[in-house]
Amino acid sequence: MDWDLVWPVVAAMTAGGLIGVERTYHGHPAGFRTHILVCLTSCLLMLAAMQQSTWDFAYLPGQRVVIDPTRMSHGLLTGIGFLCAGVIFREGFSVHGLTTAASLWVTSAIGVLYGVGMLELALIGSGATLAVLAVLRLLDAKLPHVGVMDVVLRWKRGAAPSEAALRDLLRARGLKAVRIGHVMSPDRLIHEHQLKVKGPMPIDADALVAQLSGHDGLAGFSVLPRDE
Repeated sequence: MDWDLVWPVVAAMTAGGLIGVERTYHGHPAGFRTHILVCLTSCLLMLAAMQQSTWDFAYLPGQRVVIDPTRMSHGLLTGIGFLCAGVIFREGFSVHGLTTAASLWVTSAIGVLYGVGMLELALIGSGATLAVLAVLRLLDAKLPHVGVMDVVLRWKRGAAPSEAALRDLLRARGLKAVRIGHVMSPDRLIHEHQLKVKGPMPIDADALVAQLSGHDGLAGFSVLPRDE
């Protein structure tokens, strides 16, 4: 058994698994197994590219084969974009999954580093990625920042307030509507406001829900805090 091929595979699977555990723990779509497979695939393909001298080429007379492993890394980091796109989705005015997509991208890069034998840089990259995803999450929670919520208000016919009145309603709760969309049902019985709302953390969503619940003009509503 060629241990020079085994240890990069084991190291890549370990690094991908550790990053995936953090994503799985927080309930993100691409988790433990996905990150392992991304890092493992990147490592395997780069190992294959680095060993091109052992490939079973059928040489033609006068042909010269030039080995260039960088082409494989370019293809990997371009191809991972398709997988990253699969975990990014839009809901209303919000875009979700960007951090998970970035974690897949960096996991692929770490696999490439293990594949080409850059152990020290691969370990540094693995540690830095885990620090950003896990340790800095704790720091981020303590920093003062603005929270974002997606709010949908479904008003009965004739009960929808003006945008100015809607902004005043939110301002009373310390919130600010940074974007307001309007949707009218086909039967014109429901006027829907789709809002992107910002406010200082922690946002008191319960107070807003309580206020909206007592509004007679509402046929329904949803208040969805964003986590990333």
